[in-house]
Amino acid sequence: MEKNGDFQSVIYLDNAATSFPKPREVTEAICDFMENIGANPGRGGHSSSLDAGRIILATREELADLFKVSNSSQVILTQNITHSLNLIIKGFLKAGDHVITTSFEHNSVLRPLHRLKEEGMIDFDYLPISLKGKFAPEDLEKLTKPSTTLVVVNHASNVTGTKLPVAEIARTAKKLDLAVAIDTAQTAGCYNYNWQLLQDIGVDFIAFTGHKGLFGPQGTGGLIISQEAAAKTSPFIEGGTGSKSDLLLQPDLLPDKFEAGTQNTPGIAGLLAGLKFIKKTGRENIAASIKKRTKQLYQGFQDIAGVEIIGPDLDSPRVSTISVTFGELDPAEIAFQLDKNHGIMTRSGLHCASLAHKVAGTYPGGTLRFSPGFFTTEKEIDQTLKAVAEEINRLKN
Repeated sequence: MEKNGDFQSVIYLDNAATSFPKPREVTEAICDFMENIGANPGRGGHSSSLDAGRIILATREELADLFKVSNSSQVILTQNITHSLNLIIKGFLKAGDHVITTSFEHNSVLRPLHRLKEEGMIDFDYLPISLKGKFAPEDLEKLTKPSTTLVVVNHASNVTGTKLPVAEIARTAKKLDLAVAIDTAQTAGCYNYNWQLLQDIGVDFIAFTGHKGLFGPQGTGGLIISQEAAAKTSPFIEGGTGSKSDLLLQPDLLPDKFEAGTQNTPGIAGLLAGLKFIKKTGRENIAASIKKRTKQLYQGFQDIAGVEIIGPDLDSPRVSTISVTFGELDPAEIAFQLDKNHGIMTRSGLHCASLAHKVAGTYPGGTLRFSPGFFTTEKEIDQTLKAVAEEINRLKN
């Protein structure tokens, strides 16, 4: 990976924020759309508009195949997963509703919930889950009230790497007649998962982003929505759809009900290329490669004095995200020195998930987060471990 400046190459270990580099096909697809198509999908009968529409349809169908959705109209394309989660929370919930969520959630869930609570519209409680991803079904049952309508749960923590037992939570929730929403920001694409299982359980919403494990560009994402939930959810944004333009209310058909306005078609073209890359490469191969690099990094940190790994061990369900602390040393200072002296890109702080840090005991100082991806090499992990050891020794002496 080339970079202008002091380094011939950089080591990118911030894939929990966005995957990088992208497959070359992604860049080529975006450029091809901008140079050779350029039109709005569904906003004309000319050939370029039709070509743009075919890209949208092909992407929708690839996502339906990935998530095992029988009807691709249930795949809603959004700006990002934050957009998707806000659509769920602000479109599905009604005044007086009660929500159950977890302390592992990202601010894209916590902030809209807190605002609605402050406005007196809803209330919510946190389902206890351990750092290793364990929960007790009876805890969910105890939290459920007559007014409880929705359970929102993160599939994997962007702080600790903990994989939460979403299927087990969903099974319990459905027995209690609760709608379920899953945030898959850290898992969709790069990890093997039985998405059909969630469909069979009856999960109502699966939110995903395009720019992480799906290898697409920023500004892409979406939502899988059940037909039943779609009927109960109001549009988050209303406007032009290119369909039923005579109506002065948003069309009720899917996906148009939730896809108002001009879409990010260049980005969606890139997302389509990312999805095709996953299919060509094989999710099992991508997952195996990431798991190998994660194990190498985790075990390497165990051998460095002064590094404390926060979160589940390698034998527990986890993703590639590894958060660490350094005793009295500031994680932000280590991050700065790794970037400045070694060209290693990580992320320090609270990672838009302060409650997860409280569960982990790392609030308010935060952690330094390393998240290898599919394109991370064995050599890069070795160089990173060596650099971390060097910076700890240098800052202590």
